[in-house]
Amino acid sequence: MSSAKLFNTVPNKDYMHLFSADEVVGGNVAKILNYKKGDISVATKVPLSSIRYDDKMPSELKERLTEWAIAINLVAEFFRNEEKTVLWFSAINPLLGDVSPRDMIKLGRFKKLLKFIQTAIDENKR
Repeated sequence: MSSAKLFNTVPNKDYMHLFSADEVVGGNVAKILNYKKGDISVATKVPLSSIRYDDKMPSELKERLTEWAIAINLVAEFFRNEEKTVLWFSAINPLLGDVSPRDMIKLGRFKKLLKFIQTAIDENKR
C-alpha cells in the first residue's frame, strides 16, 4: 500500500459533525443513516438494550459508530455537501448490487462498503 492510499482511510476534517472532542457522537451518526436503535443493534450485533450514545456506550458500539462516522466523512469530503452525502448513503446504488450504502452497513457489509468508498476516492484523485 502506498503512503497516499494509507492516508485515504481518514478524512481531512469532520465535515458532518460526527465527533466531539475526538469522541463519536453516536446520535448524529444514527441520524445521518436514518437508523433507529433496532437498526444499530442489528448492524453492530450489540443488544438493543445496550444501544446508547452517552459515556456508558459499549466499546464495541463505539468502535462501529466511529468506523461509520469516518466513512461518512470520507464521502462528505468528496461531495463537500451534507445533503448529497446523506442522499448517497440512502440511494440504491447499482455498483453495490442495487443496495443502498446504509443498507449495506445494516446487512453487515461495512468492510466491503468502506473498500468501495476508498477505491472510488482513489480513482477520482487520478
